[in-house]
Amino acid sequence: MNFLQKLGLGLKKTSENLSRGISDIFTKENLSEDVLSELEDLLYSADVGVQATSEIMQGLKTQKFDKKSEILHIKQQLCANIINIIKPSEQQFIIEKSKKPFVILMVGVNGAGKTTSIGKLGKKFKDRGYQVSFIAADTFRAAAVEQLNVWGQKNDIRVFSGNAGCDSAGLCFDGLKEAQKQGDDIVFIDTAGRLQNKKGLMEELQKICRVIKKISPDAPHKTLITIDATTGQNGLDQVKTFKDLVDVNGVIITKLDGSSKGGILIAIAAETKIPVYYIGIGEKTEDMDVFRAEDFAKGLLEL
Repeated sequence: MNFLQKLGLGLKKTSENLSRGISDIFTKENLSEDVLSELEDLLYSADVGVQATSEIMQGLKTQKFDKKSEILHIKQQLCANIINIIKPSEQQFIIEKSKKPFVILMVGVNGAGKTTSIGKLGKKFKDRGYQVSFIAADTFRAAAVEQLNVWGQKNDIRVFSGNAGCDSAGLCFDGLKEAQKQGDDIVFIDTAGRLQNKKGLMEELQKICRVIKKISPDAPHKTLITIDATTGQNGLDQVKTFKDLVDVNGVIITKLDGSSKGGILIAIAAETKIPVYYIGIGEKTEDMDVFRAEDFAKGLLEL
């Protein structure tokens, strides 16, 4: 089964709700205000969000539908409107070889799949011939360090870690120096995600950024946030919150297979304009792949 097929299965919880709802709504006489209102509610229930839903509805209202319009035709138009919104977020993730090591700062709340995403991406880049290392900067959470070590051992990727509770910025400094010494091409930094202590987290992340710039002035070269799709609109809030803390310039959306809220990707694309580089639909490395707008929209509407 290829990723496109897995994506269709992964989005099934969301797509079944949307497809069933659309079929129920458009068996009515015409595209009346009541019918449009029902469709709007359906999009909200999939966590498509206010802004994106408004854009989709405006696009539909300009189309000609009547009671003879087939459900397929309506879904195709809806799909085209969704693609228009999310297509700008489909961008290639580029490792700039002139920036060695290329430093990727990973942020996100605990439990969003951040450490697992680092493990999967590290394996993917290693398979492409890059020399990769991990820095375990979530120093207060032993489970995160242990999990990163498991990924490292499994894929022969070096993990730089310190004593429990040690200064994360200092660890990043030492880890990056070691990466330079070893000639690494890519370094992933796994950070803490304790949003309940926003001030402390902000200071920690900003200190990490200041410290690593002493070694590589333009680092981090990418700051990626991992969002758990099952959290719905809360995921959009997380992107905005972390964007205030550090310069988040890329998104990874995980656990799409466990969610009926897959529309959150559309909301994030519409409201933040930040690239969505990767999406995850399972536990295996091959269950994470690059985000393709058309594939996602079609999977969402079972087309």
